Formats: sequence, structure tokens, C-alpha cells
Amino acid sequence: MDSGFIFEPPSDEEIEEPQSEYEEDQGEEVDVEKPSKRAKQSPWDFAAYSESVSDEHFRRRTTSVDFKITKSLQQRSVPIVDNDHSDSELDQHEDYKPEDEDDFSNAGDTKSFFAPADGASFHANSFMELNLSRPLLRACEALGYSKPTPIQAACIPLALTGRDICGSAITGSGKTAAFALPTLERLLYRPKRIPAIRVLILTPTRELAVQVHSMIEKIAQFTDIRCCLVVGGLSTKMQETALRSMPDIVVATPGRMIDHLRNSMSVDLDDLAVLILDEADRLLELGFSAEIHELVRLCPKRRQTMLFSATLTEDVDELIKLSLTKPLRLSADPSAKRPSTLTEEVVRIRRMREVNQEAVLLSLCSKTFTSKVIIFSGTKQAAHRLKILFGLAALKAAELHGNLTQAQRLEALELFRKQHVDFLIATDVAARGLDIIGVQTVINYACPRDLTSYVHRVGRTARAGREGYAVTFVTDNDRSLLKAIAKRAGSKLKSRIVAEQSITKWSKIIEQMEDQVAAILQEEREERILRKAEMEATKAENMIAHKEEIFARPKKTWFVTEKEKKLAAKADKASIEKGKGSGNEVTSAQQAEDLKIKEKRKREREKNLPRKERRKLEAAREMLEDEDQVDKLQGSGKDKKEKAGISMVDLAYRRAKAVKAKQKALDAGKIVKSNGKKSKHSSQESNSRAKEMRELFHSDMSEKKQKRTGGIGKKPKHSFKSKSRYKRR
Repeated sequence: MDSGFIFEPPSDEEIEEPQSEYEEDQGEEVDVEKPSKRAKQSPWDFAAYSESVSDEHFRRRTTSVDFKITKSLQQRSVPIVDNDHSDSELDQHEDYKPEDEDDFSNAGDTKSFFAPADGASFHANSFMELNLSRPLLRACEALGYSKPTPIQAACIPLALTGRDICGSAITGSGKTAAFALPTLERLLYRPKRIPAIRVLILTPTRELAVQVHSMIEKIAQFTDIRCCLVVGGLSTKMQETALRSMPDIVVATPGRMIDHLRNSMSVDLDDLAVLILDEADRLLELGFSAEIHELVRLCPKRRQTMLFSATLTEDVDELIKLSLTKPLRLSADPSAKRPSTLTEEVVRIRRMREVNQEAVLLSLCSKTFTSKVIIFSGTKQAAHRLKILFGLAALKAAELHGNLTQAQRLEALELFRKQHVDFLIATDVAARGLDIIGVQTVINYACPRDLTSYVHRVGRTARAGREGYAVTFVTDNDRSLLKAIAKRAGSKLKSRIVAEQSITKWSKIIEQMEDQVAAILQEEREERILRKAEMEATKAENMIAHKEEIFARPKKTWFVTEKEKKLAAKADKASIEKGKGSGNEVTSAQQAEDLKIKEKRKREREKNLPRKERRKLEAAREMLEDEDQVDKLQGSGKDKKEKAGISMVDLAYRRAKAVKAKQKALDAGKIVKSNGKKSKHSSQESNSRAKEMRELFHSDMSEKKQKRTGGIGKKPKHSFKSKSRYKRR
């Protein structure tokens, strides 16, 4: 990063004063010497996109989880939670000492694919130096932005020329404004008589799309540029109407955008000029890859494409498929892999103490990290359970995950942004791009699956030069990720030891809460069943009343069905577990141990099988090996005789086995010997050949049996043995 640019952290009065809402994903310097007389506008306003959650519950005849928790607390006669936090034993800190030093392989150098960006400057004293128009400069002033960040200073001039850009910068450094400002500047000179969709911005999550849409509307408030939001969970009809009016900019999630392009009339991307992928590395993963390629196929080839992320990888295969033309690689902070104001800690959860992980979390949140905390859970069910536990423990928390409606998700963000709740319990949907001011702590309750996810999660705090803490719960299965975190943080990584007395106290409290948790979950389950039944009944009534109208509508088509989505997610999960994905996936030591134990048990089961069954298994394995060898030879393009290169012993073994099986069938009367019109010569030749093979193998077997038993005279068994016992040495 340019040495001339320094993040200036805002004062405490600025954060707590309700009129000065938090700044954008910007990281700009705040002009302390000449404060603006106007109140700064907030770029984010999640409440404007959602209906009231209370109205939603009233319509569905359900109650919120907070109402259920309050009712459960009122029914409880004796309070469980002891608010006296004066524990005699305090948490301990110590420097983390890695167990061993492993070198992590870095990606190969692929920068030769990118065009040289020698003329790019990562420094500018003001937005006026970037040749922006007055309406945009006025909007920046209203939002309180005075000085461009390095990624903005480098990206805006180059994007104005129409170049394809791959931009990466540290989290909280203003990537949203880096692509929004040059895009809006270009749109000011569009042909206004011809309305068309000229810019498409794709994001991986709905909340990030809402944030980007709100940001663009605030920057474009003094222009006539129109922006449209297209995400799942909100009204499809309203979005379809907005798209038909041909807005200049569309901010969308990939799935809903494809839905409109396939099923909405008069919606296309024929006049698209700019395609922007925010959090591009997430969009190019397996879950979105097919949808992104479909959207790119529908876009005109002559367009500007920009990709942005804090962890944009060097792998250019996907970028080539996206048809980027001589893209510029802009890295605003190639050396700064972590914010200097971020304090990283790990809490080791030993194998015998994993059952107390919830108690460790509640202990930390009740006495150490008490406000402005984001807690990342691994699953939606775990996040919901933590929400109930926090509510029963009198800790104000909101939840954010995929099992909630879009109104509930946006309300949770709004409650946390306005500091009506102290804790936001979320899955990875909140890990990308969300910029909420004043987040002091990020707790990874469930360890992320790779270093990239870790970087994005902890990037929710210590943004724009502010201080922040990142605490990660690490079990024995997460050793490889712990090594990667230790390498990234260096000597600044601390190990936190939570007080044993506090863990014991919270373990007892959680045990007493289990009945209330089970009752709340049961009540929610019953409401879900009733709501589903009501929906089915309403659907049946509509089908009877409006049958002709419903069947007159054109049938919807889907790019990816729900079943295919689940299969893709399952395949993604399997590839992650097997380590077949990108190089950042973590393979735990526990998985390797489990595989070894599985193989050992398999061998033990085979040992306990009868001798005949074991021989059959061996013969089947050898047959599979032979087939694999034949397939490999066929794939190498050799001659057919070489392809089936089977040894003489194997050939003789197979022929003798076939002859013996035929003789057995003849003796049993299952087949009748055919009197065909074959020549005597051929029949004599085949009989002599079969006789020769039988004699060869019978003599071989008798010799080996004599050596093994030491005598002759015992009745030979008629079952044919595995070929591996008779191979010549």
C-alpha cells in the first residue's frame, strides 16, 4: 500500500453519535480539522427493502422466537442465569507457539496473463483529481468521503477508459465505491433516449446485493440514473415490473437474475456495457459457477468486465472462460495480508471438552466481549440454537441464516446496525462484503473450512483502520487451518485460555436450559407443520377457483432445479472433504485417522470370513485390476493385442476354469452337448487343448498340496482356488 495513505480511525464520539451514521465500505480519512456542517448520510438502510416482520408473523399466524423465549422466561419460576460475573478466576493470555513448522505451497505465478499496470497510481489527494463529475463529487461530500483509498485511486481512472479489471484489496478498503463511481460516471454520458440495462452487478448473497444497491442509490442521488434490485426472497412481480422499465443498473444475485431472463417478458441483456462480479472468487466456486457462465453467455461479448474481492486468486482459468480482454491486475495491498489493527486469538477446544463449546462461548460473551460481536456458526441449526440459548441467558442477540425469510434477515441486520442487539449469530451468508460500523469482535464459533473463509470472516471487524478482535475456536481436527492462521498472523497470534470456573458454571446453566430449548423448538416445529398445511389448502382453493387462468400462463423453466441444487451442494461438500477443490481446503488429521481405522476394520472383517469367501474376494479384486490395466492400455492407443496384454498363466487359468464349469454343467444335466457341424480337426484340437490345461493345473495343484500337507492320499477338493496361489515364480 502506498506509504502516503494512512487510515485515520474515527473518534469515539463519531461512532456513538446517532446522527453520524457509519461510513461505507470505504476507509476514507475523516476531515477532523474542518468538520462538515451537514449531517453525514448513511449509505446503508436495510429497513427500506423489507416489510415489517410483525406483519409477516401476523399474516402467517406465527410468533417470533423472541416472543417464545420471553414466554419461556416468564413461565420459569426461579431464574437460572446468575448475573454476578465476578469470577475469581480470570481468562489467561499467552503467545501461541506452533507445534511444528510446515511450509504452505503458494500458487504459481500467473501474472503473465494480465496486462501490465505500470501506469496505475495508488495515491490521490481528493476525488476531484480522479476527473469525476460534479453530481458524484457532491454525493461523496454528502456521504463524508474526502480522500480516495488506494484501490479507488488506482481503479477509477482505469475503469473510466473501459479496461477489464481484476481488483483486490484488504477488507474495508472501499471496493464498492471503486467500481460504483467510474460506472456511474460513464452512465452520465449514456444515450438517454434509448432506455436499456447497461450495467449488471452480481453478488453471492442477498444482503450484499441490498448493501451495494443502497450504496449506488446514495452515490447517484444527484443524477437521473436508475438502479434496480433483483434478489430472491423479495416480490418477483415488483422486480419484473422494475426490469421492464429498463433501469440503467441492475444489482442481482445470479439465480434470480437467470429466472427473470428465462421467464419474464421483455427482459434481456442485449445492450449491456459493463458486467461487475463482486466477491468474484465466491461467485466462481461450484455453487455459482454454472449460473455465472450462463449469465456471461447471455451478455454481449463487447463489454467491460470487472472482478473484485479481498481474496482474488491467481488462478486465471475461470477468468479466461469469462472472456476478459487483457485484464489489469490491481492489488492495492500486496504485502499487507492482514489489517495492522486486528488482534487475532485462538481458543483451543480439546477433544474431551468439545461438549462444553457452548459454555466457552457464553463465558466469553458474558464477561469479555459484551457488545458489537458477530458470531459465525457452522450450520443454520446451530445458529438458531445459539440464538435461543443467548435469549434464555438474557443476552440480546439476532440471527442471520438461510432458514429465515428475507424480511427477518434484513431486520436482523438493521437491529444489529442500530445496536438494538449486542450479538449477531450468523452463518457464512454474513461473511462476505457486509460493512457494519463499529463491529468490535468476530468469534468463529465453528472453525472456517479454509483460510479464504477465515480472511473474509475476520474482515467484518478492524475495517477502515479501526481496532478489532478475532477469536477462533480451534478443535483437534483443525490443526492444518491453525497452522495457516499462525503463518498469516505471525507472532501477533495469541492463545486465550478461558477460566475453568466460568466454563463449569455455564455448563450447568445450559444443562438446566435444555427443557426450555426443547419446548421452543417443538413449538416452532408445530407452527411449521400448521403453516405448511394452510399453504397446501390455500393452493388447492386457488387451483379450484382459478384453474383456467393458472393453466393459461406459460410454464416456468428453471436453469437449475431445487433437486439439482441439493446435488451440487452435496458434491461441493464431498469435494471439500476429499480435498479435491482449490488449494486452500484444509484436510484434518482426524479424517486421515478415520480412513486408516476404516481400512483396518475392513481387513479384520475379511480375515474372519470363511476361506472360500476370502478366495472369491481375492479373485474378484484381481479381475478388477486386470480390467483396469486393460482400460489403461486401450486409452494409450496401442495395438489391440498389446491392449489386452494378459499373461499366459492368467489365460490358462481362465480357460481351465471355463472348461471345468462347462463339465460341471454337463454332469448336472443343465446343458446338452450339441452335435454341431464342426470339423473333427477343430474339436480334437480344442479337446486336446482343454485336456492339456487341466493336466497342467492339476499337476501344479497336487505338487503344492504335497509340499503343504506332507502326504498324499487325501481327497482333493473340487472348488477352484484363486489364481494368485498358482502363479509361477
